[in-house]
Amino acid sequence: MRLDDRLETLLADMTVDEKVGQLGIFADMLRPFAADVNPEMNELNAGELRERIRAGQVGAVFNGVGAAQGREAQRIAVEESRLGIPLLMGADVIHGMRTVFPIPLGEAASFEPVLAERTARAAAVEATACGLHWTFAPTLDIARDQRWGRVAEAAGEDVVLGTAFAAARVRGFHGDDLTADDCLLATPKHFVGYGAVIGGLEYNSVEISEGTLRDVHLPPFKAALDAGALTVMSAFNDINGVPASAHDELLTGVLRDEWGFRGFVVSDYTADFELVAHGFAGDEREATKLSFTAGVDMSMQSGLYATHLPDLVASGEVSMDTLDEGVRRVLAVKQAIGLFDNPYRSLDPDAEAALDPQALHGELARDAARRSIVLLKNDGGVLPLRRSGQKIALIGPFARDRDNIEGCWTLFGDKSQYVNLEDGLRAALDDGGALTVVDGSGFEDAIDGGIEAAVGAARDADVVLLAIGEPQNYSGEAQSRTRIVVPPAQQALAEAVVATGTPVVVLLRHGRALALHGAVRDAQAILATWFLGTQTGNAVADVVFGDYNPSARLPVSFPRDSGQQPLYYNRQRTGRPELPDMQEFKSRWREMPHGPLYPFGHGLSYTRFEYGPVALSADALDWDGALTVSATLRNAGDRFGEEVVQLYVHDRVASRVRPIRELKDFRKVALAPGEETTVSFELHRDQLAFTTRSGQFAAEPGLFDVWIAPDCESGEAVQFTLRGA
Repeated sequence: MRLDDRLETLLADMTVDEKVGQLGIFADMLRPFAADVNPEMNELNAGELRERIRAGQVGAVFNGVGAAQGREAQRIAVEESRLGIPLLMGADVIHGMRTVFPIPLGEAASFEPVLAERTARAAAVEATACGLHWTFAPTLDIARDQRWGRVAEAAGEDVVLGTAFAAARVRGFHGDDLTADDCLLATPKHFVGYGAVIGGLEYNSVEISEGTLRDVHLPPFKAALDAGALTVMSAFNDINGVPASAHDELLTGVLRDEWGFRGFVVSDYTADFELVAHGFAGDEREATKLSFTAGVDMSMQSGLYATHLPDLVASGEVSMDTLDEGVRRVLAVKQAIGLFDNPYRSLDPDAEAALDPQALHGELARDAARRSIVLLKNDGGVLPLRRSGQKIALIGPFARDRDNIEGCWTLFGDKSQYVNLEDGLRAALDDGGALTVVDGSGFEDAIDGGIEAAVGAARDADVVLLAIGEPQNYSGEAQSRTRIVVPPAQQALAEAVVATGTPVVVLLRHGRALALHGAVRDAQAILATWFLGTQTGNAVADVVFGDYNPSARLPVSFPRDSGQQPLYYNRQRTGRPELPDMQEFKSRWREMPHGPLYPFGHGLSYTRFEYGPVALSADALDWDGALTVSATLRNAGDRFGEEVVQLYVHDRVASRVRPIRELKDFRKVALAPGEETTVSFELHRDQLAFTTRSGQFAAEPGLFDVWIAPDCESGEAVQFTLRGA
């Protein structure tokens, strides 16, 4: 991007203080503000913020909402500041605005990027009506350790799945026209490697090879930029000892020099200030210099740029050209979304007043939620339940709860529209009186008489729906866990209820993959329901009673035990691979098999799909050619259903040890009972490429295994050869 002539003239007329002002984003204290989502630092009251805007010393504000107050703030910037440069107004709109959609991890379970594009579009419509231009989303961290709380915010452990969802969410936020009132500027985050923090510990260090960084963690960001993203957020973590918010090799070398990114980089909340705590900068002045010259254009909340950049420029430690380039990037983004021509875009109080989220997006929220539910287990076909003729006990702390429907990072949801489990299930029954509801326990603590009441309700019922899992404050930022299990009070409840002998369906609520034990693991049926948002109760009812046949699949591996973390399917081969008979001196755990309880890609249906053998269009893939990989898929059951067909590859011999399997493509296929189709994928050389020992991204000729399968552990491989050039 480049500035048009009028903005180059504007840049030339700006003072250093005004230039630096464009590089600061501060908490929006002029509007109703989402508090308690960040630590307090450099808080400005409303009067102080107004004066800074009037002086041209604020480039953007964040996490305030409301069109009328936003319009007034913009009026001050445009009409009362010397140069009239409009404000950019941002917020954390992660998985919905007034309408809350499933957490991104749950939505990724749909394996439908087009669904994520639709929900991002809906969020953009609502957010811009409420006075926003910019969201700090999507989160693109590939997360292979489920102890990390921010697993909930991204698309799981796989790079191909994550890349597809990254591009879809950017397209959805932006829409067709960047200057339209309903365009919400996307911000891929956290650049980069944040999902690889050691031990799954929030804000921790990252030790990572160049190959893993480039092959796993960078591709979703490249896909997001290719989809049109104009801003990027830097991460909190260090990477091999260099904090991401001062990592010039990545922020400048990769983002700008290799990829040609011309938008701007914003720090995560006070990440520039935290260079001092890292021990990477001696003081705040040095932190400012290191962060800005590395490529962080906009400082969030710390105020360091405003305090120290003018002096750094005056001393020559930061050149005027470098300062101008950072300001130019910020102004260019404001220009790209039409703020200079229409500074009051997305700031229409009448549009906000007319917004009817339920009418606009209620059905989408319900569909997104049910498409995110994974049927993990269904022994004996206990699901779906009948609408009549069964007594159902809904037991557990999530049964009536409305406070743990959203999931993490939902700041502006309309709680009056939330449908809890009791209401959704009761409404779906022919006789709502057939449903008995008992809490049984709290989220973390026992309730006096709770287990006794739950056992009584279970004995009197034909089937139990056991609503247990993590409360929503167990996942998200700063919510790392050492044991990713159902809390003990709820586990005790499950043990007592299952011991009654009444069939039990676990309605698991969670923001990560969990290690399931005892009665929870052994229940007749388990539904992974994540945090599903506004339409939770209705969506769960749709699946439980069979109005919707579950089609979601796991985007993360469910471990047998917390101690297996980090656990992910596309691990590299070892020289002593695990064998089924648990021999000594093999790569294995003493207490259990190496693999997961439920693997990546796993998910059941109320119908049964049969896969035919894999067929290849040729036994070799030419260097510049294409290879068609096909298999027949048949719905052998008696219900309509959708199957996520997955294409996996393994490189037999390479200059770097390759993963045991890698997802290369996927497709959701809908079939009527008895219907059969051929599912075909095209493979190309670039899908087989990786970062070689020489640092090149390239494919290597040789022998490959390929599978078409329902998950990462199923299917029979066939082989093909990649020919050399």
